[in-house]
Amino acid sequence: MAEKRKRRRKKRETLQHKLKRIICALVIFAAVLIADETGLLRGIFGARGGVYASFALYLVPYLVAGHDVLRGAYRNIRRGQVFDENFLMGVATIGAFAMVFFPDTDPHMAEGAAVMLFYQVGELFQAYAVGKSRKSIAAMMDIAPDYANVERGGALARVDPDEVAVGDIIVVKPGERVPIDGTVEAGDSQLDTAALTGESVPRVVGPGNQVISGCINMTGVLRVRTTKPFGESTVSRILELVENASEKKARTESFITRFARVYTPAVCAAALALAVLPPLLGLGAWSDWILRGLTFLVVSCPCALVISVPLSFFGGIGGASKLGILVKGSNYLEALAHVDTVVFDKTGTLTDGTFNVVAIHPEEGIDPDYVLSYAAHAEAYSDHPIALSVRAAYSGRIDEARLAEVREESGHGVVARVDEHVVLVGNDKLMEGHGGSYHACQLTGTILHVSVDGRYVGHIVIADVVKADAAEAIAGLCAAGVARTVMLTGDRAEVAEAVARELGVDEVHAQLLPEDKVRRVEELLAAEGERGRVAFVGDGINDAPVLTRADVGIAMGGMGSDAAIEAADIVLMDDKPSNIARAISLARRTMKIVWQNIVFALGVKMLILALAAFGLANMWLAVFGDVGVAVIAILNAMRAMSVRKV
Repeated sequence: MAEKRKRRRKKRETLQHKLKRIICALVIFAAVLIADETGLLRGIFGARGGVYASFALYLVPYLVAGHDVLRGAYRNIRRGQVFDENFLMGVATIGAFAMVFFPDTDPHMAEGAAVMLFYQVGELFQAYAVGKSRKSIAAMMDIAPDYANVERGGALARVDPDEVAVGDIIVVKPGERVPIDGTVEAGDSQLDTAALTGESVPRVVGPGNQVISGCINMTGVLRVRTTKPFGESTVSRILELVENASEKKARTESFITRFARVYTPAVCAAALALAVLPPLLGLGAWSDWILRGLTFLVVSCPCALVISVPLSFFGGIGGASKLGILVKGSNYLEALAHVDTVVFDKTGTLTDGTFNVVAIHPEEGIDPDYVLSYAAHAEAYSDHPIALSVRAAYSGRIDEARLAEVREESGHGVVARVDEHVVLVGNDKLMEGHGGSYHACQLTGTILHVSVDGRYVGHIVIADVVKADAAEAIAGLCAAGVARTVMLTGDRAEVAEAVARELGVDEVHAQLLPEDKVRRVEELLAAEGERGRVAFVGDGINDAPVLTRADVGIAMGGMGSDAAIEAADIVLMDDKPSNIARAISLARRTMKIVWQNIVFALGVKMLILALAAFGLANMWLAVFGDVGVAVIAILNAMRAMSVRKV
């Protein structure tokens, strides 16, 4: 980690040095230009001597600013990689200086030096823009912990996180990062999760709570038992995703790279033909056509495209990371921009994935606490999620001394003796099996009937609670232009349909096995048009096959399974489905910026290239056609990283 920081610091120092060098060159250039334009050089050295004096003086800022460009061009030529921006800049500017040897033409040393200077200014803009878009991703890289405090022999030992074994107790002090995923054994505190999720509100944790690596402990000391090795922890997974994101290029980005490989040698050949063929055919002076060829070369440099298009994608990925959305590559960002069908898993994606008591309906004259108390005592020994939710809803203390016997009837419920009363807690079949009466409930969810000594006292409604922002997520997708939302779930049809109605989901398919979900997604993919894409959103281990099969797989990263996160193309670190619409909007805005830059750069260049070919564009206009267009495209690309946190 220290070595990585050292390399980043060295890179920053190089950019600072380059900035100073270019400022120095600009100052010298301005001084020489003033001396040249005011006639000072001609007054001292004479008419012809003044030309050679300006040649020598303009060479100073030219070499100060552009020696690295010339060196890069030479190095690439030796490697056989001739046609790049360094080569174009080198040939065009050296050619501009060489025009001094043509007595019948005006000297162009000022333009030659200016082209190199402003090209380097454009490079500085690029470096600044890349650095700005890297900031949010660099913040992610800084989440990696340098050490872990491990309890060994009654004392704390500071060790590398890789050396901590699963099950070890680590101590996280206030102000330190949680180094490894684990469970809090002792201590209460608040965790700053902003670097991972973009969420500004601290998360309160205590004994039994899960904590993930990369969060900052804010207040109390925590003793955490590790549940994963460092290499498999959340922080390691995030760093790996971020580091690999740039390797997966979008089709538009790959096309621009291929286009530049063909375009650059083609325009070099065209510039050479423009400089040589007309004078050979007797259509004008050599100096005039050579100048046109050089101007053509300067304008033709494709740096606006090859810089701004990848930078737009990089900015989009950086902007998404500010929102707690990790995009594994620009190809997925491009695919996300074309999504018109979003498919959701239900449990853990649109709902919390945990059962809660949502209602208690006692019979007339019965206290709700009476119903809940007997149900909680009857379920005292069960580990079933429904039993856990009943006990969690009961505010009193469960007195096991009140229990005489407990018998669980598989798939039906529990029969227990509480305070010498026979208590039945279960579903319709349990009531029917024991000849008890009960009545149905209109609410959607799991209905837990309760009877005491054969008397029906009421029922408890247990449901998987819909996430607070789930309705906002569906509405946001419709507003973003998504044509269809679909929910796939293994849950019962009536439960799935009730959730779909509540949220406004267009289509729902229930009681599906994992292979059924894959089949449904394949049907949706087959029905898509050529440009449309299908996104699937899930969090469970059984969602991994569907996440892989969809055009864009989106996983809930905060509490989602490792398998789902590995299989997904995009990870929502805060588990908020409402961020899907924001991710789609950001992807579409990024693609709009990409195409704006492509059309603008090619349009301006083609116009000035045509003017240069007919001798209507001078070297100064060529400078704008190259550097000016590049700077404007870079500034436009920087808009992709601008996002508003909520």
